[in-house]
Amino acid sequence: MCEAALDAIANNFRHIESIGSFSNAAGEWMMSEYDATKTVIAQELQVSPSTISLTENTTVGCNIALWAVDWQRGDRLLISDCEHPGIIAIAVQIQKRFGIEIDYFPLSNTCNAIAEDESSSEVVELIVQHLQPTTRMVMLSHICWNTGQVIPLKAIAKACHERHVFVAVDAAQSAGVLPLNLADSEVDFYAFTTHKWFCAPLGLGALYIRTEIFDDIEPVFVGWRGLTYKPPIPQWRHDGAKFEVASSTYALYGAMRIAIANANSWGNQQQRYERICHLSKTLWEKLNAMPHIDCIRQLPPESGLISFKVNREIAKSAIAQKSHALISKQLETENQILIRALADPDCLRASVHYLTSMADIDRLVSILETMN
Repeated sequence: MCEAALDAIANNFRHIESIGSFSNAAGEWMMSEYDATKTVIAQELQVSPSTISLTENTTVGCNIALWAVDWQRGDRLLISDCEHPGIIAIAVQIQKRFGIEIDYFPLSNTCNAIAEDESSSEVVELIVQHLQPTTRMVMLSHICWNTGQVIPLKAIAKACHERHVFVAVDAAQSAGVLPLNLADSEVDFYAFTTHKWFCAPLGLGALYIRTEIFDDIEPVFVGWRGLTYKPPIPQWRHDGAKFEVASSTYALYGAMRIAIANANSWGNQQQRYERICHLSKTLWEKLNAMPHIDCIRQLPPESGLISFKVNREIAKSAIAQKSHALISKQLETENQILIRALADPDCLRASVHYLTSMADIDRLVSILETMN
């Protein structure tokens, strides 16, 4: 986070306490923060503020999307084999509760298609092949958290809607990275956090819900923010608040807006995305040039996520004896370099931001060479 966002958090908490956290003045201030924050998020996604539900993180948004459907026994949910364990866990709980079936399509097989157009076409065809008459929803990531592959949302949404299938998106790794126009994408749900690529405070996220489906889905969590207070109660609001609950950490909202404004001061989203891809490609090329490192994707990156593994047959003893988890921990404790170790695929993942410098990239590569 930038210093201005950090300062705003403390100042906002002090302001709430100075006017009394349960006062009318505090309530009016909180609601003004709420409205302003929805407006800023909506501008980033090129949608109406009425389509936005404020959440705490991506997973809350994904829970809302998945549980909001009126599931019936025998319905089917289609997800990819590249989804985060949190998504798989939600799906399994819905299966236990409602007796639905979970289908998987092999998205990982498409991550090294020869060209972007080929990959996009293959992904859409795979999904269509795995749709069945009782499939109610497709759940997938816009950018795969483990490979960095970018998924063709608009083509997928079109194919699914022709078959009356909802499309829900885990956007943890895409919001703040890709230039977005969600209304044009036609997806039904788009859940994300703002603490990753937007560099906003932890504990803030949002969910976009396509207006056309509001009457087809029900609230998952219930609270005063979702009600109109017009008798008879409950009567739901017909906007994103329908899926919100009650009081939130309003003091963080201003910091989120400052963080997004700070990001935009570096250039528009397209410019920031181009810088991310340029830096990612540089790291990918340098990693590919190292004999003992294998990149998971054999194509230039489409995002800021670069996954790679140590080739233990080629690596010398120093690094060949270490698990990826141990390498990740060593890089953090000894070098203050933060990259993740993933279980599936078994690899390391670097996240290249537009704020990343060439010196950062060269330092990581140099240390990996030294470790060998």
